[in-house]
Amino acid sequence: MHFSKEECLKFVNENDVRFIRLQFTDIYGSAKNIAITGKQLASAFENGVMFDGSAVPGFTGIEASDMFLFPDPTTFSIMPWRPQQGKVARIICDVKNPDGSQFEGDSRYILKRTLKKAQDLGYTFDVGPECEFFMFFNDDNGMPTTKTHDTAGYCDLAPIDLGENTRREICFVLEEMGYEIETSHHESAAGQHEIDFRYADALTAADNIVTFKMVVKIIAQRNGLHATFMPKPLPHVNGSGMHINMSLSKDGHNLFSADNKVDLSETAKFFTAGLLTHIKGITAFANPLVNSYKRLKSGYEAPVHIAWSHMNRSPLLRVPAPRGEGTRIELRSPDPSCNPYLTLALLLEAGMDGLNKRLSLMEPVNVNIYELTAEQEEKLQLDRLPSNLLFALEEMKKDPLIRATLGDHTFNKYLKAKTLEWEAYDSTIHAWELEKYLKPY
Repeated sequence: MHFSKEECLKFVNENDVRFIRLQFTDIYGSAKNIAITGKQLASAFENGVMFDGSAVPGFTGIEASDMFLFPDPTTFSIMPWRPQQGKVARIICDVKNPDGSQFEGDSRYILKRTLKKAQDLGYTFDVGPECEFFMFFNDDNGMPTTKTHDTAGYCDLAPIDLGENTRREICFVLEEMGYEIETSHHESAAGQHEIDFRYADALTAADNIVTFKMVVKIIAQRNGLHATFMPKPLPHVNGSGMHINMSLSKDGHNLFSADNKVDLSETAKFFTAGLLTHIKGITAFANPLVNSYKRLKSGYEAPVHIAWSHMNRSPLLRVPAPRGEGTRIELRSPDPSCNPYLTLALLLEAGMDGLNKRLSLMEPVNVNIYELTAEQEEKLQLDRLPSNLLFALEEMKKDPLIRATLGDHTFNKYLKAKTLEWEAYDSTIHAWELEKYLKPY
C-alpha cells in the first residue's frame, strides 16, 4: 500500500507507531538511518531532518555538511519483527541540500532522474532481481565464520537444507512489509540461498533490494546465523549473484515482446545492444568490490564473456523462456554488493542509448562459453568483462555515459573511493603469498 502524507500521519497516530527510522543510502548503497518518534513525523515531512553529510561516504565535505532527509510517504512500512506495542516503522528518504534542492550525490535521486527521462518518452522500466546470499555460523564471540550451516545443494529440502525455516521466516516478514515473494530456494553452494520478489518499477525494485538485504541479515541474526551478500566468500564454489531481469513497457504493453511471440522485438534488440556496448563501464558499479571479480570466473555459473543468447546460461545476458507480456532479458553479471540505484540507472541509460542510436545486436552465442578453447573464443570474437576492480575502473573512466548518468559529484567520489580500495588491496600481503613464497624464496 502506498500512503500519502496525510494517510501516513493518520496511520501513525491510530496504530501506536512510536518510532520511525528515516532510511537512506550512501554512495555504496549501504542503508543508513536516523530515528525519530512518531510525533516528529509531521515536522519531518514539512521541514526535513538534518544530519551530518560529511560523515556519510560519498556525500559532502566538512565545510558544507548540513543536509536534510525528506521522507517519501509511499515507502512507509512497519517493521514486523519489532514490538507491536509501540510499533517501529521505516520510511525511505530523499536527500536534499539546505536550500531545498536535490542533493546530486543522492543515489536514489540519480535513479529517479534517469527514470524521468524514460518516462518523458512514455517508457516504464520494470525490474525483477534475483538475490543470492550465504548464511554462516557465528563463533562463540558472536563473530561470523565461513562455516556453512548446511551441506545442501540446489533446491534441496530439509533436513539437508537447514536454512529452510530461516528462509521461510524471511519471506513472511517481507510479505508483511508489502513484498510479493515469487520463489525461494536453496542455491547450488552449501549455505547459499535465493529469494526472488515480483517485478516492479525500477525505483520500487531498488528500494526493495536495500530493504531486503537488511531484513535477511536481521532475521538470520535472530536465528543465530550470519547472512552475507559478499559475492565470493568461499573458494571453489559458486559465488552469490544478483541477476537482473529487465523489460521496457509503454501504455501497459511490454515492448520487448515480438509480434510472433517467439523472437525479441526490435526495441529489445536495440536495448540489449546498448547494454552490451556499455557493460564494461558499468561493471565497476554492478560488481563494486575487489572480491566481486573472484566470482566472475569460468566454471562457477557466473559470466565472463560479453555475449547473449536465448536461455543459454553461460553468456552475460540471456533471454528466459517466457514470451508475450513475460518477455524479458536477464543480465547475469551484477552481484548483491552493488548500489542498486546507481546500477539500475546505468543499465537504463545504456539500454536507452542503444534505442536512441539503434545499435545493432551481435549474433547470439548458443554454445557453452565456459568450454570454448582460446581459438574458438577468438573465432567468435568474444570480448570479456574486466577481470579485476582496477580494470573495471579504467573502463568506467573511458565511457562518457557513466559520468553523464551519475553527474560529476558521484562519478568523482566513487572513482576516488574505489581506487583507494584497490590500492589498499594491492599493497596488502595476503596469506596465500606467505604460504606460497615465504619458505621457498
